[in-house]
Amino acid sequence: MLVTMKEILERAKKEGYGVTAPNVQSEDTARAVIEVAESLNAPMIVDVNAFIHPDLPWFVGFIRELAEKASVPIAINLDHGKTYHDIMLGISSRFTSIMVDRSNLTYEENVQETKEVVKMCHCLGITVEAELGHVGQGENYEIDGVSNLTIPEEAASFIKETGVDCLAIAVGTAHGRYKGVPHIDFERLEAIAKACGDTPLVLHGGSGTGDENLAKAVRNGIQKVNLATELVVAGKENLEEFMKDSNFDKWKLMHAFIEGYKERLIHYVKLFGQENKAWK
Repeated sequence: MLVTMKEILERAKKEGYGVTAPNVQSEDTARAVIEVAESLNAPMIVDVNAFIHPDLPWFVGFIRELAEKASVPIAINLDHGKTYHDIMLGISSRFTSIMVDRSNLTYEENVQETKEVVKMCHCLGITVEAELGHVGQGENYEIDGVSNLTIPEEAASFIKETGVDCLAIAVGTAHGRYKGVPHIDFERLEAIAKACGDTPLVLHGGSGTGDENLAKAVRNGIQKVNLATELVVAGKENLEEFMKDSNFDKWKLMHAFIEGYKERLIHYVKLFGQENKAWK
């Protein structure tokens, strides 16, 4: 069942659970994500980057067809739309939601550009996610993990000024692999959640952040958790284990990768309380 991300996250906010947003890279990973969602009777958000496929309209069309046939609610989100071209490509490719990422700009510039995207997308029934503060890279965590964090009062003003449907915030996570130990500013997260009221909040950089941190983040106001690196690493590790047998079946290589990928995703769906939250 193809739905908007707004529908999924508003229910998660109301019922107090989190939703995984795995970033897919291929037809195989897209199928794997929806298979996990159906097997656990869970709503799911499929994240896709604009650069990930040479024919994005075809790829999104492929995922839409899977989602329309699925027995559970599935949303398809353009992750990190950083340019005007990304946004227009996302709209023309028929994503059900668009993330407009202007987090490197000043507050005023972020508001202005996000507001324009909201105006376009809402006319078409497309959910809009934005980012305030900036989630950096794990390899530069010593700096990125403590800088450009979201200010609660600014988050509330940003939502009011732009009309976004959900907001990605910076509270100490980072993209990719951490160089150092991740530290989440839970006091800041609680203050942001309180200031933002009914607006769902998004946590980027879920990979490697740790079960305890992520579960606590969901309990304290996060509705969407983005995952990419850790799922791919889990697939890679399972594939490497499979290939230790010198007589491995070459036709099962991708299957081995996908099994590892799916197992890790299943872990997070259960951790966030997302299992059995699907609706008809």
